[in-house]
Amino acid sequence: MNKREKEILLLSKKLRIKAIEMSHKAKAAHLASSLSCIDIVAVLFHSVLNINSKRPKWKNRDRFILSKGHAATALYAALEYKGFLNEKDIKSYTSNGSLLEEHPSPNLNGVEAATGSLGHGLSIGCGISLYSKILNKSFKTYVLMSDGECNEGAVWEAALFAPAKKLSNLCAIVDFNKWQATGKSKETMSIFPLKEKFVEFGWNAIEINGHDYKQIFKAINNFLKQKNKPTIVIANTIKGKGISFMENDNNWHYRSPTHEEVILARKELGIF
Repeated sequence: MNKREKEILLLSKKLRIKAIEMSHKAKAAHLASSLSCIDIVAVLFHSVLNINSKRPKWKNRDRFILSKGHAATALYAALEYKGFLNEKDIKSYTSNGSLLEEHPSPNLNGVEAATGSLGHGLSIGCGISLYSKILNKSFKTYVLMSDGECNEGAVWEAALFAPAKKLSNLCAIVDFNKWQATGKSKETMSIFPLKEKFVEFGWNAIEINGHDYKQIFKAINNFLKQKNKPTIVIANTIKGKGISFMENDNNWHYRSPTHEEVILARKELGIF
């Protein structure tokens, strides 16, 4: 593991404990959904996204859309890391009057779109990418999706649209943790084989281990070389990743951790 990867590993641990503490304090759900995508979020916010908290509305900033809006704690933790939020903001999560809602609001600097209703992030990303292309802008758009929201028809309309418009500046990443709110994705409405579907639609499709930093970087570098196709990264992940008693346990889609479980999580992560 090189220096950059070690830095991202430490960042991932810090983002995880931040999300866990936010869930505990607010008694809020969707913790496991945040944990499954945090390694991807850490890579993007550490080394990929061209954003600046001092210029949050800079027109040539990269756009990051958290289409799986229920994983908002992962985004908020990353926004604090980049200076868009502070500790006081984080502690206000879900409090009355706070901009840190259970699903992200574009009233908050660093949040590009409201994504409480699943299935629309890719369509929004397509619109932004087309705008960028028409105006000959250089910024990139990244959309982080869930596998469950790929049940939505709007996703597949966008999946047809992006290759038709040759949106090579668009990178969608599916946090493929194999679970939805009430059960396994393949048993709810199977989307397998997901990579092959996007290939047939005309995408540059890549499948990776979504917790392997080398593979995430390789996929992003592949995307940055594209000239005529949008890129989809199918990131195989584990729901609740990083905490042994949460991993692959769908009860943590709605459960929030107790004080004792927060302490156990800290011990596992080595973050005190």
